[in-house]
Amino acid sequence: MGGTEQKYVQEAFDTNWVAPLGPNVNGFEQDLASYVEEDSKVACLASGTSALHLALILAGVKLNDTVICQSMTFSASANPITYQGAEPIFVDSEKETWNLCPNHLEKAIKAGIANNKKPKAIIIVHLYGMPAKMDEIVAIANKYEIALIEDAAEALGSTYKGQKCGTFCDYGVLSFNGNKIITTSGGGALVCKTEETKQKTIFLATQARDNAPHYQHSEIGYNYRMSNIVAGIGRGQMEVLDKHIGLRRANNQFYKELFKDVDGIEVFVEPTKDYFSNHWLSCITVDEKKTGFSRENIRLKLLEDNIETRPLWKPMHLQPVFKDCAYFGDSVAEDLFKNGLCLPSGSNLTDEDRDRIKTSFLKMITK
Repeated sequence: MGGTEQKYVQEAFDTNWVAPLGPNVNGFEQDLASYVEEDSKVACLASGTSALHLALILAGVKLNDTVICQSMTFSASANPITYQGAEPIFVDSEKETWNLCPNHLEKAIKAGIANNKKPKAIIIVHLYGMPAKMDEIVAIANKYEIALIEDAAEALGSTYKGQKCGTFCDYGVLSFNGNKIITTSGGGALVCKTEETKQKTIFLATQARDNAPHYQHSEIGYNYRMSNIVAGIGRGQMEVLDKHIGLRRANNQFYKELFKDVDGIEVFVEPTKDYFSNHWLSCITVDEKKTGFSRENIRLKLLEDNIETRPLWKPMHLQPVFKDCAYFGDSVAEDLFKNGLCLPSGSNLTDEDRDRIKTSFLKMITK
């Protein structure tokens, strides 16, 4: 917390605005729109997952449609596809950004067209805050006229060629879950291109109530709107967003320095200057043949010293729940899962914390 969140929350109580509308909701939406892009329209919602679900609805995804989704991601990127009764098609990552591979993406699209089932939408994820190869991906989506949904839940503040993540596609998804770079404890937002799309999003998120003096519904709606209290936390968090990004990037620099002389450990960093990552999480890959120890050896050693790390996301095409879904790719995502590790990356890491991490790792490699 940055310190000003309580002020906005107290205002909500003082003015009796505690429902899923009010000055904080409006203010948080304006703050987000100004931050990501002046022309963007933002609708604040209950979660990033609800934002993704509504994006699929707005893209026209329905029963028995197919939706292409990056395999290397958290399940929340893929689950909403099934909410619509649609079928996920998973695509591998490329090695530079760990995100959706443009080559395999186009293969998946062509295969769908050949089977008279052109994909209805594409979900691209900016993994761990690293922007994807947006020029190629947007060009492919435009070529085949397929709606593109940008899951920027982990990438608020990241940019590609100076443009903020979440603004490249038809719809951009943000998340303010408890582990994100800023948090409202729970919450999310949908970044839209037009005011009309934003208002349609709000309509669907508030049970799709028609404009009538009585309760009338011509469409299925959802209880997906953000409350005024939660939005107050978000307004306070916006005041420290850039500070948090600086702290996360400093963590990444710490790991680059820690591992610079360790042959076989690669820190996940931007491939070129076109990319600017918020480094929401700092990650490494471990080549056991070079290091003599595995990703799991590091994880368990640090755990002995009460330092938590985790493997990278298990790809969706390897998940039991999606075992029957189509997959296009090689083994990039699988190799990342096998050899990758997420390191302590919180904005509140102290110098003492970093010293503990360094000492624990050095003890392992000097034995």
